Amino acid sequence: MSVDNITHLGGTGIDELVPSRYALTVGDIEVLVISDGVLPITASTMATNAEPAAYSAWLKEMFLPPEILDWPLNVAVVRSAGKTILIDSGLGTEFPDFPRAGQLGLRLAAAGIDPASVTDVVLTHLHMDHIGGLLVDGLRNKLRPDLRVHVAAAEAEFWESPDFSRTVMPAPIPDVLRRTATAFLDLYRGQLRAFDEEYEVAPGVLLRRTGGHTPGHSIVRIESRGEALTFAGDAVFQPGFEQPGWQNGFEHDPEESARVRVRLLGELAASGEQLVATHLPFPSVCHVAAAGNAFRVVPAVWDY
Repeated sequence: MSVDNITHLGGTGIDELVPSRYALTVGDIEVLVISDGVLPITASTMATNAEPAAYSAWLKEMFLPPEILDWPLNVAVVRSAGKTILIDSGLGTEFPDFPRAGQLGLRLAAAGIDPASVTDVVLTHLHMDHIGGLLVDGLRNKLRPDLRVHVAAAEAEFWESPDFSRTVMPAPIPDVLRRTATAFLDLYRGQLRAFDEEYEVAPGVLLRRTGGHTPGHSIVRIESRGEALTFAGDAVFQPGFEQPGWQNGFEHDPEESARVRVRLLGELAASGEQLVATHLPFPSVCHVAAAGNAFRVVPAVWDY
């Protein structure tokens, strides 16, 4: 994988009317953000503690519908020092109610990336829209047998007996999340490389456990030659810039999630580093600016 090959595929990939990938470099490290599609969710799930009138006004200002939202799903492929690292794997194809998500296999092919070239997988957490792609036979059976799968030890432990008491999800979702995480752990337990707080999976690619969203939720910071980008997983959602205290229904510890969000956005605003997050509109590459007691998102200029 190289940025040149990705950006100028010619006839080697799948022709797409709308490109599903965005390539950039962070110093000497290559990063490719890939859209896994979009997932419909109940709008209220994205701000469960917001005052209804304030949230309705925010949705209207953002030109978003009041009932059902299309939630973007972004993953990334990173290449550093000979390692090819997949960050999260999207939803997979086991959920027929969500036909516009679970596109990772097709979109790796469109980018000219052979799944067998992936040496490591990093999982921000074990929710189904982050691990489902690894459960799809069409992708799983193409992965190398010595694949290393990195996840926080606290995350793997949590899903042995998960607690949903503080989440606010549609009724069927907890059972689906539990079942999917169990299937994933059963399949990949022998390939898991658990870490406690931090782990450098390749030069300049550092995993850091934040907790909050789930006990083992982690982010990935990519740094090379004075440039940096953070893949924030589910630490940041679309309302979280202007309203970092609004809680998402999928957060297992909502108060800690808000603290993690404020701390992370504050760090990024101070440093000027780039941000990518799973559920920000594709390609989600942006900067963060401080705005009083909150923040604002500054989208990156696409580089053609």
